[in-house]
Amino acid sequence: MDFFRQVMVIAAKDLRAELRTKEAINGSLAFALVILLLFAFAFDPTGDTTREISGGLLWIVFAFAGTLILNRSFARELPNDCLDALIAAPISGAALFLGKAIANYCLLLAVELVSLPVFGIFYNVRWTQRFPELMLVLLLGTWALTVLGTMTSALTVNIRLREVMLPLLTYPILVPALMGAMRLTMELIAGTPINSENVMWLKMLIGFDVIYTAVSLVLVETILVG
Repeated sequence: MDFFRQVMVIAAKDLRAELRTKEAINGSLAFALVILLLFAFAFDPTGDTTREISGGLLWIVFAFAGTLILNRSFARELPNDCLDALIAAPISGAALFLGKAIANYCLLLAVELVSLPVFGIFYNVRWTQRFPELMLVLLLGTWALTVLGTMTSALTVNIRLREVMLPLLTYPILVPALMGAMRLTMELIAGTPINSENVMWLKMLIGFDVIYTAVSLVLVETILVG
């Protein structure tokens, strides 16, 4: 019980800190909306091709906007040696990591849920017709981005060019999860349910989440202290 209480304390601390300043979430949301708007001008919203690639465009926006939130995860602890205090505190590295990942997850989901209606309007797509399945894919894909991005944020926190290194390290590893999320989103927006032909993408998303969550919880202590 102590572990989960510590996780919730770290998550609540990060959420309060972000909601107080709104630096990352405002920048991420503004970036997502601007890119969606620019893509809408670049592609014909009434064209079949646009509907076919809309799932990919949506996740590209989510992935790039998410780095603005994920990059701040550990960087906000650098002033006044707060990160050293957290590492020295009587909590495990796994609890610290999981708390920060949950806070990032909530912030990313908030940005995505605001972006979805705008996406539907700009691209003339009926994204609500498979809403429960789409939300499942959104939750799984966002956790993949969150857990990998939070770990990369811990890895690059003391690097001067961490804003550049975080996406460079995150995106290549994230490719399988993005492929699965893009493919499923594209088919769900088109009205195709998750079935025997595309369920492998869902299984890949779940497997990615489980594997990288476990690896991150095991390695985070070494990354932070070592």
